[in-house]
Amino acid sequence: MKTIRRLIYGEVLKSVAFVALGFLCLFFFFDFIDELQGVTKSKNVLGYGLPQAILYVSLLVPSHLYELLPIAVLIGTIFVMARLAQSSEYTILRTSGLGPWRALRTLLVLGLGFVVLTFAVGDYVAPFSDRTATLVKARYQGLYTTSGLTGAWLREKEGDKSYAVNVLSIGRDGSLTSPRIFEFDAKGFLSSQTSAESARIEPDGTWLLSQVERQSYDANGNDAKAQVRTTAEPIARWPSTITQEMVSVALLKPDRMATIDLFSYIRHLNANGQKTQRYEIDFWRKVFYPLSCLVMVVLALPFAYLHFRQSGITTYVFGGVLIGISFFLLNNVFGYIGNLRTWSPWFTAAAPGMIYSVMSLGAFGWLVIRR
Repeated sequence: MKTIRRLIYGEVLKSVAFVALGFLCLFFFFDFIDELQGVTKSKNVLGYGLPQAILYVSLLVPSHLYELLPIAVLIGTIFVMARLAQSSEYTILRTSGLGPWRALRTLLVLGLGFVVLTFAVGDYVAPFSDRTATLVKARYQGLYTTSGLTGAWLREKEGDKSYAVNVLSIGRDGSLTSPRIFEFDAKGFLSSQTSAESARIEPDGTWLLSQVERQSYDANGNDAKAQVRTTAEPIARWPSTITQEMVSVALLKPDRMATIDLFSYIRHLNANGQKTQRYEIDFWRKVFYPLSCLVMVVLALPFAYLHFRQSGITTYVFGGVLIGISFFLLNNVFGYIGNLRTWSPWFTAAAPGMIYSVMSLGAFGWLVIRR
């Protein structure tokens, strides 16, 4: 069995690596074409030329690898199983003691390895490379990471007071651009507004505000007009529990963040009475998405029990490509529908994998066990 496992594992690993490399080259080419416009506009301004564009596009590769790994596992495994069946090698393996359940266990062990790899890339490599890519582009092209026209909004409670914090963008040096802090009293009335040109979050959580202007509002009774007092100071400190990672989650795409950062941000939103549906869906998608590699290897196993003509293998490999693309599309569609319909986050994230698990087990039972 060690020889059989070594044969199957080696062939599958080489095929998956080849498919993933092909997809990554294709995405690299598309991303580089998109960046050529930025190179043309800013090559004489801030030095964003071809080397910087290639570096930026290269840093996006781990994110694409994370998204494409389950599809690559499916296509690569289908190709290996179909080729073994076409050359009658799998028939020889079956006569050597490789029964259906033993073959399933063999592929599941290999699938667990791909699960670990997908989780490691998506939770450690991809978030770091995405942050680095953002800083590279901001440093050389003068762009800022922002979320819409109004930036990102965060909320914090401290005793009877509450704060609404608006951050327009993250600057090229990592500082927060144009932060605004709105303070509300116990009755929910606006008591002060603090605006600054920029801010930095210190390691202890304190916000260091620069060029600060503070407006305090005091009504002095229900019928009296509000009095506005304006003060200005070059530097001010604001203690807060809002960390740099929370601001990054609010400004960047949640699916590009690490799982622990998303979990911390969801707890922060729950503590401050904010909606968490979108972020919980992304959190559970990051939990379940690596497990889809197990579904893909099970879905590819029945191809080893089919009978191929000399040129029929390409049709089945093309079918594997369509299945992988449909899984990717279904995973995204369920995320949007679940957010709109307020479905349970874990069900929304797990539904595509559950559907394809039923399909793969059904195909395994019909083609392998019954036939």
